[in-house]
Amino acid sequence: MTITKEAKAEVIGEFQKNDKDNGSPDVQIAILTKRINSLTEHMRANPKDYSTRRGLLGMVSRRRRLLDYVRDHDPDRYLDLLERLGIRK
Repeated sequence: MTITKEAKAEVIGEFQKNDKDNGSPDVQIAILTKRINSLTEHMRANPKDYSTRRGLLGMVSRRRRLLDYVRDHDPDRYLDLLERLGIRK
């Protein structure tokens, strides 16, 4: 399940640091979180969709690595991201 261009642009606009920022870890984490949330809903309705499950686990792992990077470089920004995205640690 992909997110629409409009939804992605909205997420980027909310988390970008300046007008040209669309690839910072904050933006990447926010986009992954949006995709993970939509796939989680899909998995609740389709529990035997193993291909989607594999992709979902890959996205969660990628988000975890990005969050670890942010935590190592700026702990305050890390905590802010967790709070803004509603990710539990």
